[in-house]
Amino acid sequence: MTQPQSAPAGDRELVLTRLIDASPDKLFRAWTDPELVVQWFAPQPWTTPRAELDVRPGGSNRITMADPDGNEFPNLGVYLEVVPNRRIVVTDAYVSAWQPSEKPFMTLILTFEEEAGKTRYTARVLHWSAEDRDAHEKMGFHEGWGQCTDQLEALVATL
Repeated sequence: MTQPQSAPAGDRELVLTRLIDASPDKLFRAWTDPELVVQWFAPQPWTTPRAELDVRPGGSNRITMADPDGNEFPNLGVYLEVVPNRRIVVTDAYVSAWQPSEKPFMTLILTFEEEAGKTRYTARVLHWSAEDRDAHEKMGFHEGWGQCTDQLEALVATL
């Protein structure tokens, strides 16, 4: 397992990148198959009881995370771009179709680039403000997203 690296391009961006020993199609599938998403999406001991995904530009998603006490936290978003096995762009600025969310927080750009028989996995999180970025970092972005990426990597090794 390689260690995550960060290389944000600006004061509103957080980045996690890792070289994962799996093909891009396996990582893409783990992000787009609801049965797989629920297995890795939340950092343990949190869980992901449900994932509803309509993976296409304009399609919505609802991924529900639960804390150890069972309190649920739905995450809503809309896909802006989907390039199979290469790229997914999703934002929480919308909750369905083009219905704006109450408080947009981020846009996620995922890329899956083949590199020496492995995949360069990059999650770029663009925030609406530097304050949102700082809040996300203080919430444990690097630790939480790093742990989820560990879980993702373990899952795709079994596919």
